[in-house]
Amino acid sequence: MVLSLQSYERIGKHALIAHQRYAHAKQFKRANKALRKLHTFLGRVERDIARRIKDDFSLRAIFARPLYLAERVREQRQKQRGKKVYSLHAPEVECIGKGKAHRPYEFGVKVSVATTLHPSKGGQFVAHVNSLPGNPYDGHTLAVLIPEMETQIGAQMKRIVADRGYRGHNAPETHKFRVYISGQRRRITEAIKRELRRRSAVEPVIGHLKADHRMGRNFLAHAVGDAINAVLAAAGYNFRRLLAWLASLCALLLAELAGPTQSENNPVTPQGPFFTDDCLV
Repeated sequence: MVLSLQSYERIGKHALIAHQRYAHAKQFKRANKALRKLHTFLGRVERDIARRIKDDFSLRAIFARPLYLAERVREQRQKQRGKKVYSLHAPEVECIGKGKAHRPYEFGVKVSVATTLHPSKGGQFVAHVNSLPGNPYDGHTLAVLIPEMETQIGAQMKRIVADRGYRGHNAPETHKFRVYISGQRRRITEAIKRELRRRSAVEPVIGHLKADHRMGRNFLAHAVGDAINAVLAAAGYNFRRLLAWLASLCALLLAELAGPTQSENNPVTPQGPFFTDDCLV
């Protein structure tokens, strides 16, 4: 146990609240003064701990990572280039620009989600999901994602419909002219126009993954935990779609077994195949 002369827990909290209030009121000189005070408090605690553990090698090994992260937090600046520390318990977290007025930024790891373009009888299933650490440009991920998707589904994709974030993509040479971007005007037929209007079908799937299947908040550690959480969320979503389809199928069978009179009064149209063969979003 390391006892520090002063932890700054109380006055550090007050300085943080003052910084947030001044920044909200656009009083940036006063906000920067409170922020410098916080930097000073953090530097004092760092140096105090370093002095007290300098002769104990076991404590130095324990405090090496927290002190390294604290130093990175103290030295980083708002407009610096490169990686920053946004969370001490999860340093791999990145700032992702959304470009939306109500939510300009999200903090986490970028995840790619692909679904079938035309829904099957069971609903809109997730065909492929993958975490993308390092916050890469969307268009520069297709060189890796397309071979992964084709390996997973065991078939070659005829057409890929993506949003405008994939402009300037680096798809493999065999798929260069199979990628269609929202708002594209050239090389568009009537069938492709209808499929481009279906691109937004992936948005509610992403919303359900975030809200109902814990993709919005990851409780697994490190970058491996991010990848595992994305796969488990997609698997849970697909299982829910399967269970819903099985429930409707069970209700249909029970209605058929209830008696011939009921089925004669309420004829049931035959169901098509559960899965459909189409392209991916």
